[in-house]
Amino acid sequence: MITDDAEAIAVAAALADAFRPGAAERDAQRQLPHAEIEQLSSSGLLGITVPRAHGGADVSARTLAEIFRLLATADPSIAQIPQSHFVYVNVLRAQGSPGQKEFFFREVLTGRRFGNAQAEAGTRHTQDIRTLLEPDGDGDYILTGTKHYCTGALFAHWIPVLARGAEDKLHVAYVPRGAPGVTVVDDWDGMGQRTTASGTVSLDGVAVPADRIVAHHLTFEGPQLHGALAQLLHAAIDSGAAQATLTEAAEFVRTKSRPWFESGSATAAEDPLLIQRFGALELRVRAATALLESAAQAVDTAAARLTDDTAAEASIAVAAAKAYAAETAVDTGSALFEVAGTRAALDGLNLHRHWRDARTHTLHDPVRWKVQHLGRYVLNGTKPPRHGLL
Repeated sequence: MITDDAEAIAVAAALADAFRPGAAERDAQRQLPHAEIEQLSSSGLLGITVPRAHGGADVSARTLAEIFRLLATADPSIAQIPQSHFVYVNVLRAQGSPGQKEFFFREVLTGRRFGNAQAEAGTRHTQDIRTLLEPDGDGDYILTGTKHYCTGALFAHWIPVLARGAEDKLHVAYVPRGAPGVTVVDDWDGMGQRTTASGTVSLDGVAVPADRIVAHHLTFEGPQLHGALAQLLHAAIDSGAAQATLTEAAEFVRTKSRPWFESGSATAAEDPLLIQRFGALELRVRAATALLESAAQAVDTAAARLTDDTAAEASIAVAAAKAYAAETAVDTGSALFEVAGTRAALDGLNLHRHWRDARTHTLHDPVRWKVQHLGRYVLNGTKPPRHGLL
């Protein structure tokens, strides 16, 4: 059991150190990190957002963001796997009944993992959810649908499923990974984040007791931080990925790159143009980290006094951090080859995993809409919408 923020960060840093050495090989061979995820569970980190009244550490958003950033400096795929876990712990905090909180928080504190089954393919847009939650006539429900990009589901004990219920309203059904009718298919074939196992979940007439269902639509009827927290963790992953890329690029240049003959330098690390380029990249990585910390503080401030204004400010701060971190992660992944030279492109070195991971993860939702909402807010005072992606 982790008891406070400082301990949580220390545990995350130790796990990052343990996960880092095998990251390149896991990606190259697509070795799913089963052992590493078990380590994450047994570390106690998965329970750190459980309220203190239920035995958890109830860490701040700032601490949670730093934990995800640290894990991403080691392996962005591993960092991505528990993102939905914390999102759906937060759903329970916001809308769970006392009985649901008691049961599921106890599960989480014993190391049980939540996955996710929310996105669907082939619909009109991401909010067009067609998975159905229908009454079975005896007070419980039947769940039917197919979900894609289900990061964490393969490693999960419980799979939170986003579905439409009566009057087309959104609900989350918490379904055991091995429940009859649940099929998890490891068919993820992304160019990046190869070991997240973000495959398909099929739900064929899955029986769901009424006490395993949360009315998620209520979350969006007032000020909320659901989207801000979820997006903050994505921003933390991008921030950590950018840091990892720059660290590996610097090590490569120091130990393997040759200086350009016109530089007059004895080593590549002494080339003044390379030094300048690394300085510019470091500025961007530091700025991404600073924006992440500022956004996390805005989420904590809003959580302490949740109003339309504080929720809007948190969402806008997170949007800024996410937009900047996403671009920084992708650009740093590309710059690695520019600064390291031709040898860095050798497939066997697998340095391209940094760009592939960043490019894949940053497709989660478009940066252009983050910037759009920033512009609306600063120019016209328009508060961001409550759709859960800001």
